Amino acid sequence: MGSWVAVSIDIPADVAAAVDARVRSGRYASQGDVVRDGLRLLSEEDGIFRDAEVEHWLRTTVVPIAEATVADPSRSLTAEEARALVAAKRAARA
Repeated sequence: MGSWVAVSIDIPADVAAAVDARVRSGRYASQGDVVRDGLRLLSEEDGIFRDAEVEHWLRTTVVPIAEATVADPSRSLTAEEARALVAAKRAARA
């Protein structure tokens, strides 16, 4: 992980309480561990959305489908219709 640097930050009381609660629960050994885990998750999240392949898929596949559904709501399914469609496809594969 490299060298360590001590950092002091000001955070809202409710955030500090949440950090302390995670330490008290035993899930984390220290406040620093909680912060490191949170920063790691943010880093992973940023990585997902910066992935060029995912970005391309979102723009070329997901967005056009969403726009078409908004333009013509009859293209969408109710929850019951979606469940029935999935059940029928599963049954066809069995």
